Amino acid sequence: MGKLALAAKITHVPSMYLSEPGRLYEGLRRPAIEGHHEIGRLCRQRGVDTIVVFDTHWLVNAGYHINCPARFEGIYTSNELPHFIRNMPYAFPGNPALGQLLAKVAGDYGVETLAHDSTTLAPEYGTLVPMRYMNGDQHFKVISISALCTVHYLHDSARLGWAMRKAIEDHYEGTVAFLASGSLSHRFAQNGLAPDYIDRIWSPFLDMLDQQVLQLWQHGRWPEFCAMLPEYAAKGHGEGFMHDTAMLLGALGWSAYSGHARLITPYFPSSGTGQVNVLFPVTPQDGDRIPAPQAIAHRPVPASARL
Repeated sequence: MGKLALAAKITHVPSMYLSEPGRLYEGLRRPAIEGHHEIGRLCRQRGVDTIVVFDTHWLVNAGYHINCPARFEGIYTSNELPHFIRNMPYAFPGNPALGQLLAKVAGDYGVETLAHDSTTLAPEYGTLVPMRYMNGDQHFKVISISALCTVHYLHDSARLGWAMRKAIEDHYEGTVAFLASGSLSHRFAQNGLAPDYIDRIWSPFLDMLDQQVLQLWQHGRWPEFCAMLPEYAAKGHGEGFMHDTAMLLGALGWSAYSGHARLITPYFPSSGTGQVNVLFPVTPQDGDRIPAPQAIAHRPVPASARL
């Protein structure tokens, strides 16, 4: 029925906003912005109607959550970096029906998920920054998924991504893109040093770690990467504990995924962190290869969903 047409890991650094004409770092993040433009172009080319963003700036302490009102509109100031993103207007349509469908099917596969389609909950900048450059004309509907998950297993987030793809392919009449919005390593520069690290990584170790991960992705070494993801998230100070990455890879097939990642924007450092825009080819999903449950092991799971 429906189709997952595009999957990507993307940056959302606030210095993109500050890179716009007349702002503090004019031109600095042009390659990242151009990468977002290219992803938006590919989404249009592939007939995408809705972009689903796994947002590592949306913190949740229980369950998984979907922000899916009929419309998003407002003026945003970051509570984390109010001197970087302030009074930024945004507007784009949502997709309440798809949000409710994603939550239902995730629940059917044992992942507790709630959709919020009648809410004053505003999206975070992990969604707003990419949509500013990919969706400025409001062409796409948008759904935001909580991906700063404080008490969740990475395997459960992978399971969530797998179930959401099943929802689209089995029950949705449309075409969707999944975006994992978060960095690679995410060790911010120490307080007082941020201006000195605007275009630097925090340490050589983190730079080497990120570069090795990108090589694994480009060579399709997914069993190795999935096995190391929990430790990478910890030692690399992963943004949102890298639940966005687990969700994306779950949708693609987790360790059974066979695609080779393609860089859209080359790796770059920002305020100590490691950033990139990477496209993941969407390959057929093996219906019997859903990531094994951990936190939800006590709940009944359909036989067809077990490894």
